[in-house]
Amino acid sequence: MEKSQRKGLRTWIEIDRKAIRHNFSIFRSLISKKTKLMAVIKSNAYGHSFIDFAREMEKLGADFLGVDSIVEGLALRKEGIKLPILVLGYTLPEMIDLAVSNDISISVSTFESLEYIIANQKHFSKPLNIHIKVDTGMHRQGFLIEDRKKVLNIFSSNKNSAFNVEGIFTHFASAKNPSFPEDTQKQIVDFKLWIHDFNQAGLKPLAHAGATAGAMLFPNSHFDMVRIGIGLYGLWPSKETKAALQDKILLQPVLSWKSLITEVKKQPKGNRVGYDLTESLSKDGVIAIVPVGYWHGYPRSLSSLGKMIVKGKECKVLGRVSMDMICIDVSEVKNLYVGDEVIVIGNDSKSSCSMEGISNVLDLSWYETVTRINPLIKRIYM
Repeated sequence: MEKSQRKGLRTWIEIDRKAIRHNFSIFRSLISKKTKLMAVIKSNAYGHSFIDFAREMEKLGADFLGVDSIVEGLALRKEGIKLPILVLGYTLPEMIDLAVSNDISISVSTFESLEYIIANQKHFSKPLNIHIKVDTGMHRQGFLIEDRKKVLNIFSSNKNSAFNVEGIFTHFASAKNPSFPEDTQKQIVDFKLWIHDFNQAGLKPLAHAGATAGAMLFPNSHFDMVRIGIGLYGLWPSKETKAALQDKILLQPVLSWKSLITEVKKQPKGNRVGYDLTESLSKDGVIAIVPVGYWHGYPRSLSSLGKMIVKGKECKVLGRVSMDMICIDVSEVKNLYVGDEVIVIGNDSKSSCSMEGISNVLDLSWYETVTRINPLIKRIYM
């Protein structure tokens, strides 16, 4: 990246457009031409800047965008995003009119929400698109299987309604572990019961169930659409999924987090570093300061454990990760100067300072690590 692109920035995120295109094409190749692809861009596109990522998805030909809240959906519309949008999370009743006026589809997973829509539909300026969320085994959101008849009776009683049952969907609880497919297959069977009953009632909603792991491991979960989240960002949904498929599918991490050296100093053996003086230098060395910390989303639990890359060398984090700065050991780096670039988190999944490497060191979900990066850090698409 040219220095002019990061002028005035002490830390920034680089997003690789080629890697995005590669990952998108991988998932397109896994599904039929008739199956739609929803790009899940909730939570700031898993840390990748959801407005910018939405634009990339629009260019590449995604069929739908998945967000968590109506607030995210409205932000996309404000920026001119035209793709169909589905709010996957709960929509407050007072926000439903905004969904209608901005052509944003919402998930409905309770009778309370459904009854509110029916009671207030006369005020809608145009039909509201809804996706019925059903609970087939995760036991989080969704109507229970025994609710099928009641739900369908409500629809049959409101045939001239101002809402459209655009979709029906479920979410898998354990599709990320290919060693235990039984639970997912049972969920698929139960979901098919919902689809059958809706079709018998004359409803033909868009059926979707599989997310990244489901799309990869369970072809019979593709239905009319798949919802791809973490895979688009080049990250695996689980270690088990990667172990099963890494010889067949190549994902390319999209994100690199970078910063600068802001101070360099020699320190003698025995000097203790950082808050509470938790780490002593085992030999004479050189330390450098990097202006990022746990406020930026670098885990405090990487204190004395994490590594960053400077001029191709892995440099250990020394002592406590502070709110806004970190000390690293740069004793092995030659010709180091203030202003030199640091890779805080890289896109080489084999490295201990990649998103995968950090998650493995801390035994964290990769989802958690990437989404915790502060959204105020500038994302630069390259």
